[in-house]
Amino acid sequence: MTTLDATLRLPFFDEGHRRFAATLSQWADAQLPGLPHDDVDQACRARVAALGEAGLLKAVVPAEFGGLHDRLDVRTLCIAREVLAFRDGLADFAFAMQGLGTGSISLFGTDALKHRYLPPVRDGRAIAAFALSEPEAGSDVAALATAARADGADFRIDGEKTWISNGGIADHYVVFARTGEAAGARGLSAFVVDADTPGLSVAERIDVIAPHPLARLQFDGVRVPAANRLGGAGEGFKVAMATLDIFRSTVGAAALGFARRALHETVERAATRKLFGAPLGDLQMTQAAIADSATEVDAAALLVYRAAWVKDQGADRVTGEAAMAKMYATEAAQRVIDRAVQLHGGLGVTRGVKVEELYREIRALRIYEGATEVQKIVIAREALKSRDARRNPAAGKGRAKTLAAE
Repeated sequence: MTTLDATLRLPFFDEGHRRFAATLSQWADAQLPGLPHDDVDQACRARVAALGEAGLLKAVVPAEFGGLHDRLDVRTLCIAREVLAFRDGLADFAFAMQGLGTGSISLFGTDALKHRYLPPVRDGRAIAAFALSEPEAGSDVAALATAARADGADFRIDGEKTWISNGGIADHYVVFARTGEAAGARGLSAFVVDADTPGLSVAERIDVIAPHPLARLQFDGVRVPAANRLGGAGEGFKVAMATLDIFRSTVGAAALGFARRALHETVERAATRKLFGAPLGDLQMTQAAIADSATEVDAAALLVYRAAWVKDQGADRVTGEAAMAKMYATEAAQRVIDRAVQLHGGLGVTRGVKVEELYREIRALRIYEGATEVQKIVIAREALKSRDARRNPAAGKGRAKTLAAE
């Protein structure tokens, strides 16, 4: 089951998923090699435009707005990220951010907001972004300090966001800010903010080990119409968590794509590289490394697509399943890629060699959308909540509400 084709034969999928995977794979093999790579902004814009022109960004919007499914289909999103990550990390990034940057609009936006923002993203004519993290608030969403204060028919946003993917090239940002209805997580709201709104500026472009467009954003008296709020007053935490509940599993899928590519490169290297007069793959230590990697790839695939399937079957939340998928797939991919680098020897740390690129690409996935350590807390709390619910249904519900507010 170490290939996507084999995984797609599992009962998690239908024929539509298999057709989508085949179409995307054929397109990626034909089109991605010809897209620019040197300038990261230009490269990202080119990938968004190409994905949109091919109709592949229909996967990130509901059918009502030209999408593939009545609602966001997590299995399709995961397949797309796995297929693209296997071939090109920046293409995966470009696809993922079109989804994450509009997911909150699809879930909580008014009809007017959906009609305004979803079609351009679907067509690749606009670039989307999700602005949640701050210098002192990443995984701890309740600690957000950026403030939005009501001012007539508008809200005035002041503060700072950082490590924002597509920062500096996005056409709109979904921004989370403190509106003060209550303390902590209960006092946040979400807004759609156009990138050219006066007072919104790019304070800094951030260079990371795997080049992607990231930035620190400054909000200085940014006026946003109250109609641009997503969900109700004080529901920003709910908006963020519901969005991440869908897209957290897709981070695991991207890691799975990277891991599958590393395993592919490992097997090719082991079969063709001669050492001591015989193929590298004849050595038992090499075979052990391949066995460990193949097993971890399959385990990651099962967790990722289990979480996606459960969500697609109508589950309100898949907090535990998505946390497991994201945690295990990203950590396993790091190990699989590290083995690939090791078995490539000096080539493995040579820029321009695929496994070196994968080594840089995978590292951030263990941090963004909830670091591994945070996922462990989430998983443990879900297990404890389940235990409480079995012993005392009323207490379990109370604990669930408490955890949801943290």
